[in-house]
Amino acid sequence: MDPATATTTDLMQNECETESSSIWNWWPSWRPTSMSLLKTTESKILACIQNDLWARFVTLPNQDRIRTLSLSKKAVRKPAEQAPKTPLVMVHGFGGGVGLWIRNMDTLSQSRPLYAFDLLGFGRSSRPPFPSDAAKAEEQFVESIEQWRQSLGLENMILLGHSLGGYLATSYAIQYPSRVSHLILVDPWGFPERPQTQTQTQTQEGQDQGTEVVKRPPLPTWVKALAAVVSLFNPLAVIRAAGPWGPGLVNRFRPDFKRKFEDLFEDDTMTQYIYHCNAQTPSGEVGFRAMAESLGWAKRPMLQRVHQLPPSMPLTMLYGARSWVDSSSGDSVVQIRNQTLTRVILIDDASHHVYADQPEEFNRVVEKICNSVN
Repeated sequence: MDPATATTTDLMQNECETESSSIWNWWPSWRPTSMSLLKTTESKILACIQNDLWARFVTLPNQDRIRTLSLSKKAVRKPAEQAPKTPLVMVHGFGGGVGLWIRNMDTLSQSRPLYAFDLLGFGRSSRPPFPSDAAKAEEQFVESIEQWRQSLGLENMILLGHSLGGYLATSYAIQYPSRVSHLILVDPWGFPERPQTQTQTQTQEGQDQGTEVVKRPPLPTWVKALAAVVSLFNPLAVIRAAGPWGPGLVNRFRPDFKRKFEDLFEDDTMTQYIYHCNAQTPSGEVGFRAMAESLGWAKRPMLQRVHQLPPSMPLTMLYGARSWVDSSSGDSVVQIRNQTLTRVILIDDASHHVYADQPEEFNRVVEKICNSVN
């Protein structure tokens, strides 16, 4: 084996088996990242915001800190008798952070308060240990969201979650339904059950009718690459194991991120942001790994629990028409719950990151949903 390959493999194996503090004490010299560099990159992104912005850390009762953005329209004066609008709360997906909403936050905070936060274990939020049990890991995420809400004193909210954030937002809405005025799921991860990978015989008694393979949109290259290691390592271990080659690896596998934001940044700001978000000590991705059967499937599929949402809770599911996430899960949700209060919307010419691929249409649809609340 090539020595360089052996070194990378050993580093990834160490991360998988120990995740110990001793490893992370010397890895910063190997990986060109730090929380300070993440802070600098985030600041460059947030400098694009025109509305009033308050960026801070919200401390939870257990002393974990949640990186939080609050936005409102600049110099807005409301009549004293006008009731405050229900705030929109945005929850990012796996490996993301608040910076990815940069195309959406100004527009969506024009008529109501907007909050975005880094999920526990991601971005600039605290990175505590997560249990290996799927239900317990999910509960840790959900309880951190509820404690965050309590710390901010938000009575209710329009809750929007993308990908993993959509899965966790649904779990939150099931457990704390009185706090959610409208649930918006954007290309949510973890809804369908994992299908059979090949046609299998149903019985051994002469029945020759097999189980059909469920067809889904083809997975992008970067998803396949991560899927190759997710069963053995934390999903993004390869980025950390790549050391000084990590940023180039992100650019190679996710060149779309640079393209999605190229009119805002001519350089590698967004891919650098993705790199620094995920080259830190793994935490949230450990929780994700506990909940995931593989990158595409959840151990506890949400379709099995979505009926627990109150029938009176409005739910809108937005999918990119070109996404690898199967929108048929949305159709299944419509069949499971109150059809009059459940909608599925496909955004044309959008892939998984709907909010960045078609920001104007995404913002228009979300704003319309928010206006239906108040």
